[in-house]
Amino acid sequence: MAAAAHLGSAVVKEVVVETLARVRAGELDPADVVDVALAAVPRRPTSLRPVINATGVVVHTNLGRAPLSRAAVEAVLAASGTTDVELDLHTGRRAPRGPGALAALAAAVPRAQAVHVVNNGAAAVVLAATALAQGKEIVVSRGELIEIGDGFRLPDLLASTGARLREVGTTNRTNLADYRAAIGPDTGFVLKVHPSNFVVSGFTSSVDVAELAGLGVPVVADIGSGLLVRDPLLPDEPDAESCLAAGAALVTASGDKLLGGPQAGLILGKADVVERLRRHPLARALRVDKITLAALEATLSGPPTPTSQALHARPEALGARAEALADLLVASGIPARAVGSASVVGGGGAPGVTLPSAAVALPEHLAVALRTGDPAVLGRVERGTLLLDLRTVAPDDDAAVAKAVLAAAGPEDAAR
Repeated sequence: MAAAAHLGSAVVKEVVVETLARVRAGELDPADVVDVALAAVPRRPTSLRPVINATGVVVHTNLGRAPLSRAAVEAVLAASGTTDVELDLHTGRRAPRGPGALAALAAAVPRAQAVHVVNNGAAAVVLAATALAQGKEIVVSRGELIEIGDGFRLPDLLASTGARLREVGTTNRTNLADYRAAIGPDTGFVLKVHPSNFVVSGFTSSVDVAELAGLGVPVVADIGSGLLVRDPLLPDEPDAESCLAAGAALVTASGDKLLGGPQAGLILGKADVVERLRRHPLARALRVDKITLAALEATLSGPPTPTSQALHARPEALGARAEALADLLVASGIPARAVGSASVVGGGGAPGVTLPSAAVALPEHLAVALRTGDPAVLGRVERGTLLLDLRTVAPDDDAAVAKAVLAAAGPEDAAR
Protein backbone atom coordinates (compact mmCIF):
# COMPACT_ATOMS: atom_id res chain seq x y z
CA MET A 1 0.00 0.00 0.00
CA ALA A 2 2.85 2.38 0.82
CA ALA A 3 4.44 1.76 -2.59
CA ALA A 4 1.14 2.37 -4.35
CA ALA A 5 0.65 5.64 -2.49
CA HIS A 6 4.18 6.76 -3.34
CA LEU A 7 4.50 5.52 -6.92
CA GLY A 8 0.93 5.07 -8.09
CA SER A 9 -1.12 1.88 -8.26
CA ALA A 10 -0.47 1.41 -11.99
CA VAL A 11 3.29 1.12 -11.46
CA VAL A 12 2.91 -1.38 -8.62
CA LYS A 13 0.32 -3.39 -10.58
CA GLU A 14 2.70 -3.65 -13.55
CA VAL A 15 5.44 -5.08 -11.30
CA VAL A 16 3.04 -7.65 -9.82
CA VAL A 17 1.74 -8.70 -13.25
CA GLU A 18 5.26 -9.14 -14.63
CA THR A 19 6.34 -11.14 -11.58
CA LEU A 20 3.33 -13.48 -11.83
CA ALA A 21 4.02 -13.94 -15.54
CA ARG A 22 7.50 -15.19 -14.65
CA VAL A 23 5.94 -17.73 -12.27
CA ARG A 24 3.58 -19.01 -14.97
CA ALA A 25 6.50 -19.28 -17.39
CA GLY A 26 8.37 -21.42 -14.89
CA GLU A 27 11.14 -18.86 -14.44
CA LEU A 28 10.35 -18.15 -10.79
CA ASP A 29 9.43 -20.25 -7.75
CA PRO A 30 6.01 -19.22 -6.38
CA ALA A 31 7.53 -19.00 -2.91
CA ASP A 32 9.77 -16.19 -4.08
CA VAL A 33 7.03 -14.03 -5.60
CA VAL A 34 6.75 -11.52 -2.76
CA ASP A 35 10.48 -10.96 -2.35
CA VAL A 36 11.06 -10.62 -6.09
CA ALA A 37 8.12 -8.25 -6.56
CA LEU A 38 9.22 -6.04 -3.68
CA ALA A 39 12.75 -5.89 -5.08
CA ALA A 40 11.38 -4.90 -8.48
CA VAL A 41 9.29 -2.01 -7.22
CA PRO A 42 11.03 1.24 -8.31
CA ARG A 43 12.61 3.27 -5.53
CA ARG A 44 11.60 6.57 -7.12
CA PRO A 45 8.59 7.89 -9.04
CA THR A 46 10.82 8.73 -12.04
CA SER A 47 13.02 6.73 -14.37
CA LEU A 48 15.77 9.34 -13.95
CA ARG A 49 18.46 8.08 -11.58
CA PRO A 50 20.83 10.05 -9.35
CA VAL A 51 24.42 9.95 -10.60
CA ILE A 52 27.57 10.93 -8.75
CA ASN A 53 29.67 12.70 -11.34
CA ALA A 54 33.28 11.52 -10.97
CA THR A 55 34.25 12.20 -14.58
CA GLY A 56 36.17 15.41 -13.94
CA VAL A 57 33.86 17.25 -16.37
CA VAL A 58 32.36 19.96 -14.18
CA VAL A 59 29.38 20.81 -16.40
CA HIS A 60 28.46 17.47 -17.96
CA THR A 61 25.72 17.83 -20.56
CA ASN A 62 24.77 14.15 -20.50
CA LEU A 63 24.31 14.36 -16.72
CA GLY A 64 21.97 17.33 -16.88
CA ARG A 65 24.69 20.00 -16.75
CA ALA A 66 24.80 21.98 -13.49
CA PRO A 67 23.56 20.32 -10.30
CA LEU A 68 21.33 22.66 -8.34
CA SER A 69 22.43 24.16 -5.04
CA ARG A 70 20.59 23.20 -1.86
CA ALA A 71 19.06 26.67 -1.86
CA ALA A 72 17.73 26.11 -5.39
CA VAL A 73 16.34 22.69 -4.44
CA GLU A 74 14.52 24.24 -1.46
CA ALA A 75 13.17 26.94 -3.76
CA VAL A 76 11.88 24.31 -6.18
CA LEU A 77 10.06 22.55 -3.35
CA ALA A 78 8.55 25.83 -2.19
CA ALA A 79 7.36 26.58 -5.73
CA SER A 80 6.02 23.11 -6.45
CA GLY A 81 2.55 23.90 -5.11
CA THR A 82 0.37 26.88 -5.86
CA THR A 83 2.41 30.10 -5.71
CA ASP A 84 2.18 33.82 -6.38
CA VAL A 85 4.26 33.47 -9.57
CA GLU A 86 2.03 35.96 -11.42
CA LEU A 87 -0.10 37.48 -8.69
CA ASP A 88 0.29 40.43 -6.32
CA LEU A 89 -1.03 39.12 -3.02
CA HIS A 90 -1.36 42.66 -1.62
CA THR A 91 -3.71 43.88 -4.34
CA GLY A 92 -5.09 40.52 -5.45
CA ARG A 93 -4.37 41.46 -9.06
CA ARG A 94 -2.25 40.00 -11.84
CA ALA A 95 1.43 40.93 -11.56
CA PRO A 96 4.60 40.57 -13.68
CA ARG A 97 5.76 36.97 -13.90
CA GLY A 98 8.61 35.93 -11.61
CA PRO A 99 9.73 39.40 -10.45
CA GLY A 100 12.09 37.96 -7.84
CA ALA A 101 14.10 35.97 -10.38
CA LEU A 102 14.27 38.91 -12.80
CA ALA A 103 15.36 41.27 -10.02
CA ALA A 104 18.08 38.84 -8.95
CA LEU A 105 19.35 38.55 -12.52
CA ALA A 106 19.37 42.34 -12.95
CA ALA A 107 21.22 42.75 -9.66
CA ALA A 108 23.84 40.22 -10.75
CA VAL A 109 24.60 42.20 -13.91
CA PRO A 110 24.31 45.94 -13.09
CA ARG A 111 25.09 46.97 -16.68
CA ALA A 112 21.85 45.39 -17.90
CA GLN A 113 19.05 47.93 -18.27
CA ALA A 114 16.53 45.10 -18.55
CA VAL A 115 16.44 41.31 -18.39
CA HIS A 116 14.23 38.48 -19.57
CA VAL A 117 14.31 34.69 -19.17
CA VAL A 118 13.27 31.96 -21.64
CA ASN A 119 13.52 28.20 -21.52
CA ASN A 120 17.09 27.66 -22.79
CA GLY A 121 20.06 29.34 -24.43
CA ALA A 122 19.08 28.38 -27.97
CA ALA A 123 15.61 29.83 -27.36
CA ALA A 124 17.17 33.14 -26.34
CA VAL A 125 19.01 33.34 -29.68
CA VAL A 126 15.91 32.31 -31.63
CA LEU A 127 13.79 34.94 -29.90
CA ALA A 128 16.38 37.63 -30.62
CA ALA A 129 16.60 36.63 -34.29
CA THR A 130 12.82 36.51 -34.66
CA ALA A 131 12.12 39.80 -32.91
CA LEU A 132 15.00 41.79 -34.38
CA ALA A 133 15.80 40.27 -37.77
CA GLN A 134 12.86 38.37 -39.23
CA GLY A 135 12.93 39.15 -42.94
CA LYS A 136 16.25 40.93 -42.45
CA GLU A 137 19.91 39.98 -42.36
CA ILE A 138 22.04 38.79 -39.46
CA VAL A 139 25.70 39.55 -40.06
CA VAL A 140 27.92 36.85 -38.55
CA SER A 141 31.47 35.58 -38.96
CA ARG A 142 31.91 32.24 -40.71
CA GLY A 143 34.22 31.23 -37.88
CA GLU A 144 31.35 31.53 -35.41
CA LEU A 145 28.72 29.43 -37.18
CA ILE A 146 28.98 26.62 -34.68
CA GLU A 147 27.25 23.31 -34.05
CA ILE A 148 25.72 23.44 -30.58
CA GLY A 149 25.22 19.72 -29.94
CA ASP A 150 23.14 16.72 -30.98
CA GLY A 151 23.53 17.73 -34.62
CA PHE A 152 21.86 21.14 -34.19
CA ARG A 153 23.70 23.95 -35.97
CA LEU A 154 23.49 27.67 -35.36
CA PRO A 155 22.99 28.57 -39.07
CA ASP A 156 19.96 26.26 -39.29
CA LEU A 157 18.57 27.62 -36.03
CA LEU A 158 18.83 31.22 -37.23
CA ALA A 159 17.46 30.46 -40.70
CA SER A 160 14.39 28.83 -39.12
CA THR A 161 13.36 32.25 -37.75
CA GLY A 162 12.96 33.76 -41.20
CA ALA A 163 16.15 35.79 -40.94
CA ARG A 164 18.83 35.69 -43.64
CA LEU A 165 22.44 35.05 -42.73
CA ARG A 166 25.09 37.35 -44.12
CA GLU A 167 28.31 35.43 -43.56
CA VAL A 168 31.55 37.40 -43.44
CA GLY A 169 35.24 36.57 -43.21
CA THR A 170 36.67 33.07 -43.20
CA THR A 171 36.81 30.19 -40.76
CA ASN A 172 40.01 31.43 -39.14
CA ARG A 173 40.13 35.16 -39.89
CA THR A 174 37.48 37.89 -39.81
CA ASN A 175 38.22 41.60 -39.50
CA LEU A 176 36.20 44.77 -38.91
CA ALA A 177 36.21 45.68 -42.60
CA ASP A 178 34.38 42.42 -43.37
CA TYR A 179 31.53 43.42 -41.08
CA ARG A 180 31.48 47.02 -42.28
CA ALA A 181 31.16 45.94 -45.92
CA ALA A 182 28.23 43.65 -45.12
CA ILE A 183 26.11 46.14 -43.16
CA GLY A 184 23.28 47.78 -45.04
CA PRO A 185 19.59 48.74 -44.92
CA ASP A 186 18.57 45.10 -44.46
CA THR A 187 20.80 44.47 -41.45
CA GLY A 188 18.84 43.41 -38.38
CA PHE A 189 21.87 43.04 -36.13
CA VAL A 190 25.44 41.82 -35.94
CA LEU A 191 25.77 38.53 -34.09
CA LYS A 192 28.90 37.82 -32.05
CA VAL A 193 29.08 34.17 -31.01
CA HIS A 194 31.54 32.77 -28.50
CA PRO A 195 32.76 29.43 -29.92
CA SER A 196 32.53 27.94 -26.46
CA ASN A 197 33.11 24.29 -27.32
CA PHE A 198 36.25 24.50 -29.45
CA VAL A 199 39.39 26.58 -29.97
CA VAL A 200 40.82 27.81 -33.28
CA SER A 201 44.49 28.66 -32.91
CA GLY A 202 47.33 29.73 -35.17
CA PHE A 203 46.76 32.21 -37.99
CA THR A 204 43.54 33.71 -36.64
CA SER A 205 41.82 37.04 -36.07
CA SER A 206 38.41 38.10 -34.80
CA VAL A 207 36.60 41.29 -33.89
CA ASP A 208 35.52 42.05 -30.34
CA VAL A 209 32.20 43.47 -29.19
CA ALA A 210 33.59 46.97 -28.59
CA GLU A 211 34.72 47.29 -32.22
CA LEU A 212 31.44 45.88 -33.55
CA ALA A 213 29.42 48.27 -31.40
CA GLY A 214 30.91 51.19 -33.32
CA LEU A 215 29.35 50.07 -36.61
CA GLY A 216 26.00 51.73 -35.91
CA VAL A 217 23.79 48.63 -35.74
CA PRO A 218 22.75 46.53 -32.73
CA VAL A 219 25.19 43.86 -31.58
CA VAL A 220 23.85 40.65 -30.06
CA ALA A 221 26.51 38.72 -28.13
CA ASP A 222 25.79 35.05 -27.48
CA ILE A 223 28.26 34.15 -24.74
CA GLY A 224 26.81 30.68 -24.35
CA SER A 225 28.25 29.43 -21.09
CA GLY A 226 26.47 31.85 -18.80
CA LEU A 227 29.32 33.64 -17.07
CA LEU A 228 27.69 36.81 -15.74
CA VAL A 229 30.79 38.61 -14.43
CA ARG A 230 34.47 38.04 -15.09
CA ASP A 231 36.15 35.13 -13.30
CA PRO A 232 39.97 35.20 -12.95
CA LEU A 233 39.95 31.41 -13.20
CA LEU A 234 38.60 31.70 -16.77
CA PRO A 235 40.25 34.83 -18.21
CA ASP A 236 39.32 34.07 -21.83
CA GLU A 237 35.66 33.35 -21.16
CA PRO A 238 33.38 36.29 -22.10
CA ASP A 239 30.95 37.52 -19.46
CA ALA A 240 27.67 39.39 -19.71
CA GLU A 241 28.76 42.44 -17.71
CA SER A 242 31.84 43.05 -19.88
CA CYS A 243 29.94 42.53 -23.15
CA LEU A 244 27.30 45.06 -22.14
CA ALA A 245 29.99 47.50 -21.01
CA ALA A 246 31.61 47.10 -24.43
CA GLY A 247 28.41 48.19 -26.15
CA ALA A 248 26.38 45.05 -26.88
CA ALA A 249 22.68 45.81 -27.23
CA LEU A 250 21.82 42.30 -26.09
CA VAL A 251 23.59 39.39 -24.41
CA THR A 252 22.23 35.83 -24.42
CA ALA A 253 23.48 32.96 -22.26
CA SER A 254 22.53 29.65 -20.64
CA GLY A 255 21.52 29.34 -17.01
CA ASP A 256 22.60 25.74 -16.44
CA LYS A 257 26.30 26.02 -17.28
CA LEU A 258 28.79 28.27 -15.48
CA LEU A 259 26.02 30.05 -13.58
CA GLY A 260 25.20 26.71 -11.99
CA GLY A 261 21.43 27.05 -12.15
CA PRO A 262 18.46 25.47 -13.94
CA GLN A 263 18.11 25.20 -17.69
CA ALA A 264 17.15 28.67 -18.88
CA GLY A 265 17.98 31.21 -21.53
CA LEU A 266 19.17 34.50 -20.05
CA ILE A 267 18.57 37.72 -21.99
CA LEU A 268 20.17 40.94 -20.80
CA GLY A 269 20.60 44.31 -22.48
CA LYS A 270 19.18 47.67 -23.41
CA ALA A 271 15.68 48.30 -22.13
CA ASP A 272 14.05 48.95 -25.50
CA VAL A 273 15.67 45.90 -27.13
CA VAL A 274 14.76 43.53 -24.30
CA GLU A 275 11.20 44.89 -24.33
CA ARG A 276 10.88 44.08 -28.04
CA LEU A 277 11.79 40.49 -27.27
CA ARG A 278 9.57 40.29 -24.19
CA ARG A 279 6.50 41.52 -26.07
CA HIS A 280 7.03 39.38 -29.17
CA PRO A 281 4.37 36.64 -29.59
CA LEU A 282 7.07 33.95 -29.65
CA ALA A 283 8.09 34.89 -26.11
CA ARG A 284 4.92 33.24 -24.82
CA ALA A 285 5.91 29.90 -26.35
CA LEU A 286 9.37 30.13 -24.76
CA ARG A 287 8.13 31.12 -21.29
CA VAL A 288 9.69 29.44 -18.25
CA ASP A 289 7.66 27.85 -15.50
CA LYS A 290 7.52 28.67 -11.79
CA ILE A 291 9.98 25.88 -10.92
CA THR A 292 12.66 27.36 -13.17
CA LEU A 293 12.04 30.88 -11.89
CA ALA A 294 12.34 29.72 -8.28
CA ALA A 295 15.55 27.77 -8.91
CA LEU A 296 17.07 30.63 -10.89
CA GLU A 297 16.33 33.20 -8.18
CA ALA A 298 17.87 31.00 -5.48
CA THR A 299 20.91 30.34 -7.68
CA LEU A 300 21.50 34.04 -8.26
CA SER A 301 20.89 35.24 -4.71
CA GLY A 302 21.99 32.20 -2.74
CA PRO A 303 25.35 30.72 -1.66
CA PRO A 304 28.04 29.46 -4.07
CA THR A 305 26.66 26.75 -6.34
CA PRO A 306 28.07 23.22 -6.63
CA THR A 307 29.43 24.25 -10.03
CA SER A 308 31.30 27.22 -8.56
CA GLN A 309 32.61 25.09 -5.70
CA ALA A 310 33.86 22.42 -8.10
CA LEU A 311 35.53 24.95 -10.38
CA HIS A 312 37.32 26.71 -7.53
CA ALA A 313 38.23 23.66 -5.42
CA ARG A 314 41.88 23.76 -4.35
CA PRO A 315 44.04 20.97 -5.86
CA GLU A 316 45.70 20.28 -2.49
CA ALA A 317 42.31 19.74 -0.85
CA LEU A 318 41.30 17.40 -3.67
CA GLY A 319 44.56 15.51 -3.22
CA ALA A 320 43.93 15.04 0.50
CA ARG A 321 40.45 13.70 -0.21
CA ALA A 322 41.79 11.30 -2.84
CA GLU A 323 44.45 10.00 -0.42
CA ALA A 324 41.86 9.45 2.32
CA LEU A 325 39.45 7.66 -0.01
CA ALA A 326 42.18 5.47 -1.50
CA ASP A 327 43.47 4.54 1.98
CA LEU A 328 39.96 3.55 3.08
CA LEU A 329 39.52 1.33 0.03
CA VAL A 330 42.96 -0.27 0.37
CA ALA A 331 42.19 -1.06 4.00
CA SER A 332 39.13 -2.95 2.74
CA GLY A 333 41.23 -4.92 0.28
CA ILE A 334 40.44 -2.88 -2.85
CA PRO A 335 43.41 -1.99 -5.09
CA ALA A 336 43.20 1.82 -5.15
CA ARG A 337 45.62 4.70 -5.28
CA ALA A 338 45.45 8.48 -5.31
CA VAL A 339 46.72 10.05 -8.52
CA GLY A 340 46.91 13.48 -10.10
CA SER A 341 44.26 14.29 -12.68
CA ALA A 342 43.14 17.01 -15.06
CA SER A 343 39.54 18.21 -15.03
CA VAL A 344 37.76 20.34 -17.62
CA VAL A 345 34.92 22.87 -17.43
CA GLY A 346 32.67 21.12 -19.96
CA GLY A 347 29.18 22.14 -21.04
CA GLY A 348 30.46 24.21 -23.95
CA GLY A 349 32.49 26.49 -21.69
CA ALA A 350 36.16 27.49 -21.46
CA PRO A 351 37.46 25.17 -24.18
CA GLY A 352 41.11 24.29 -23.78
CA VAL A 353 41.16 25.09 -20.06
CA THR A 354 42.28 22.27 -17.78
CA LEU A 355 42.00 22.33 -14.00
CA PRO A 356 44.53 20.42 -11.88
CA SER A 357 42.69 17.81 -9.86
CA ALA A 358 43.06 14.51 -8.01
CA ALA A 359 41.44 11.14 -8.56
CA VAL A 360 41.24 7.65 -7.15
CA ALA A 361 42.55 5.05 -9.61
CA LEU A 362 40.73 1.69 -9.65
CA PRO A 363 40.64 -1.43 -11.85
CA GLU A 364 38.90 -0.68 -15.13
CA HIS A 365 36.35 -3.48 -14.84
CA LEU A 366 34.67 -1.72 -11.90
CA ALA A 367 33.40 0.99 -14.23
CA VAL A 368 30.31 -0.94 -15.31
CA ALA A 369 29.30 -2.04 -11.81
CA LEU A 370 29.71 1.50 -10.50
CA ARG A 371 27.83 2.99 -13.42
CA THR A 372 24.87 0.64 -12.93
CA GLY A 373 24.79 0.77 -9.15
CA ASP A 374 22.50 2.84 -6.98
CA PRO A 375 23.55 5.56 -6.73
CA ALA A 376 25.34 5.36 -10.03
CA VAL A 377 28.97 6.54 -9.92
CA LEU A 378 30.33 7.66 -13.28
CA GLY A 379 34.09 7.95 -13.70
CA ARG A 380 36.30 7.96 -16.77
CA VAL A 381 38.62 5.29 -18.15
CA GLU A 382 42.12 6.25 -19.23
CA ARG A 383 44.73 3.76 -20.45
CA GLY A 384 43.02 0.80 -18.82
CA THR A 385 42.40 2.48 -15.46
CA LEU A 386 39.18 3.78 -13.97
CA LEU A 387 39.61 7.28 -12.54
CA LEU A 388 37.17 8.79 -10.06
CA ASP A 389 37.98 12.49 -10.31
CA LEU A 390 37.04 14.23 -7.07
CA ARG A 391 36.80 17.77 -8.46
CA THR A 392 33.31 16.93 -9.64
CA VAL A 393 32.35 14.95 -6.53
CA ALA A 394 30.88 16.93 -3.65
CA PRO A 395 32.91 16.32 -0.44
CA ASP A 396 29.73 15.09 1.26
CA ASP A 397 29.53 12.31 -1.35
CA ASP A 398 32.97 10.79 -0.63
CA ALA A 399 31.44 8.27 1.78
CA ALA A 400 28.81 7.31 -0.80
CA VAL A 401 31.54 6.78 -3.41
CA ALA A 402 33.48 4.55 -1.02
CA LYS A 403 30.35 2.52 -0.26
CA ALA A 404 29.59 2.18 -3.97
CA VAL A 405 33.11 0.95 -4.76
CA LEU A 406 32.95 -1.64 -1.96
CA ALA A 407 29.58 -2.84 -3.25
CA ALA A 408 30.86 -3.02 -6.84
CA ALA A 409 34.07 -4.88 -6.00
CA GLY A 410 34.04 -8.66 -5.94
CA PRO A 411 36.20 -11.17 -4.05
CA GLU A 412 38.73 -11.14 -6.89
CA ASP A 413 39.33 -7.42 -6.32
CA ALA A 414 39.98 -7.84 -2.62
CA ALA A 415 42.45 -10.62 -3.40
CA ARG A 416 44.61 -8.44 -5.65
